[in-house]
Amino acid sequence: MASKIIFFTVNGIPERAEFPADCPAQEVKDLFRSAAEAGPHDILKLYNPKGNITNISPHLEPNSPASCYQLQVVAADCNRQPLGAEMAGALGFDLSSMEKRLQGLEKKILCEAGDTPAAVQDMKKQVEAFRHKLESVEHLSWLGFFKDLSEGPHQPSPFYHKRTLHKTREECEHVRETFLQMSTLEVSEELRQYLKTPTFDNWQWEDAEIMVLLQVMYTDLDFLSTFNIEPEVLQQFLFEVYRRYNNIPFHNFKHCFCVTQMMYGLIWLTDLRRNMENVDLLIMLTSAVCHDLDHAGYNNAYQINARTELALRYNDISPLENHHCAVAFEILERGESNIFRNLSLDQYKRIREGIIKCILATDMTRHNEILNKFKSILPAFDFCNKEHKDLLMMILIKVSDISNEARPMEVAEPWLDCLLQEFFNQSDVEKLEGLPVSPFMDRDKVTKPSSQIGFIRFVLLPLFMELANLFPCLEQHIIDPVRKALDYYTEMEKALDREKQNWSQSESVARTKEAAVSRTNSQTGPGPEPPNPETQ
Repeated sequence: MASKIIFFTVNGIPERAEFPADCPAQEVKDLFRSAAEAGPHDILKLYNPKGNITNISPHLEPNSPASCYQLQVVAADCNRQPLGAEMAGALGFDLSSMEKRLQGLEKKILCEAGDTPAAVQDMKKQVEAFRHKLESVEHLSWLGFFKDLSEGPHQPSPFYHKRTLHKTREECEHVRETFLQMSTLEVSEELRQYLKTPTFDNWQWEDAEIMVLLQVMYTDLDFLSTFNIEPEVLQQFLFEVYRRYNNIPFHNFKHCFCVTQMMYGLIWLTDLRRNMENVDLLIMLTSAVCHDLDHAGYNNAYQINARTELALRYNDISPLENHHCAVAFEILERGESNIFRNLSLDQYKRIREGIIKCILATDMTRHNEILNKFKSILPAFDFCNKEHKDLLMMILIKVSDISNEARPMEVAEPWLDCLLQEFFNQSDVEKLEGLPVSPFMDRDKVTKPSSQIGFIRFVLLPLFMELANLFPCLEQHIIDPVRKALDYYTEMEKALDREKQNWSQSESVARTKEAAVSRTNSQTGPGPEPPNPETQ
């Protein structure tokens, strides 16, 4: 197999990478990460000789030393950072410093011995496991911290997401400034094509860059010219959307991007531009962008059971989805962020009606209703029939909203971790408030495989397969990966069952030994300790 040779610079120092043309994408990324001496959670950015951001992948175009790529470690991802200086003080050490020392030690050993000893690998795994424990055990009770609910039932824990629930003004202004600086940069053709695929990896990109990619979607679908959207108004709209997504584990701005990117990919994969009007595509993309605005991390069941302000306002009818719609149109009511301000009143009414229908369709309590209606029209589906098109648009946003398992496992599995973190937080609050505990959110009962197997089998696959009945090309793009995910979690569940069985057998043996010792002592009275059967 032929090798690719890529010449690039890191901090002005020329480097050279060589890898097989069929090398897995993750190995290529690890190669560049190693060259940059970057930590596991640092963000790498690669620029081609023209200065355009490009994707780090096996598809990089070979070059020469005269036309080097430029590799930069831009920043560490704030969503994956340790819990901050105050946590470091509480723990008595800084986890980042420990990681850097380990990286330095590993580099030194590699230079001298040419291989990383197993002991160093084991130390790295222990540090990463400890980091994961810090970031995933939300209430941190094992460190002596506690959840302070004295300010009311809806106050998030101090360690809910490492930062405040709502974004701070400083945080927003920093991202806005970075976004505006980057918004005029040309995005490479390779990245534009990658953006149209379900395999897109969202974890590489910072919030400001995500806003640039959303801008690319609106531009490449010709929305700016077709609907007379001024670039600065689109930028302000995207910033206001970013600002109104909260710092929660799952329903955050990155989730908004993933749903929008999947919708964008489906538009291209199914060639919807040929069968649907541009205004319908604009409705679908904008609905995806806005579909979870101001989500606070607690689902509709919690809103209704806790009798929250949202549940009272919307009479227990899709309180969250109604709220997301309301926030979207609050943004669109402001002239500087109203991307529809140059449309006619009739066009605006059509778009508003469509966005409301799409966002309300993401309420999972309506899942069977919408899916059954779609199945009933499929045999005679007609793109000229408005009712048929409306149902298709609702199905497309539903598919996009729950599409993580259609992505590569290294992209999808971290999203499941985020979702479970959000679920467990809700069930913790439900227990503290004496509310009904959502069974699929209880940290004492739910595991990763148990949370996914039924969901994939009874929700994802039936939904995806009906869409693929209309668009057979989607079989390989979204159904095959979901089937692989089902196999993956089925094997994980079997492994957990084997582990539980082995643990139960060990406990049984231990209890038998304890009972034998107890009987011996009761029959003979105090005396020498009985021999250990394992040493006989």
